[in-house]
Amino acid sequence: MKISDAMSSPAVAVPTRTPLGEVARQMDEYGVGSVVVTEGGTLRGIVTDRDLAVRALARGLDPDERVDTVMSSNVVTVDASDDIHKAYRAFRRSGIRRLPVLDGHRVVGVLTVDDLFLDVFERLADLLGPVAWSILEEPPGPPSTQRPLGEA
Repeated sequence: MKISDAMSSPAVAVPTRTPLGEVARQMDEYGVGSVVVTEGGTLRGIVTDRDLAVRALARGLDPDERVDTVMSSNVVTVDASDDIHKAYRAFRRSGIRRLPVLDGHRVVGVLTVDDLFLDVFERLADLLGPVAWSILEEPPGPPSTQRPLGEA
């Protein structure tokens, strides 16, 4: 499975000069926990809801302060065409929860730990489905409708 099959797209992106208050509004409007920060189409960083709380709000920064003052600029990324296992390794090694997904140098989506949880749950359901159906083939019923062993 390719990363592009599991990622959320398009990524919510803002320019480096975007005010923190606007970044928070974008996260709320799109229901996301992070936005990528770009300049001229190139990835410059990522800012998460936690960054807004810890690096901005807790430090008393003004909502008009620019996003590049709190963004993480050392961003771990993956390529849209990479196998999903590369993302599992990136999450495990880095301890982060969100990976911008690139196609060349262009951000095309974001892959989150939650996206991988959904992948795992779907694979588990695929594995367990036949087992569950085989159990359900014998319809449950009240004990009184079933004959005791040995009776014909």
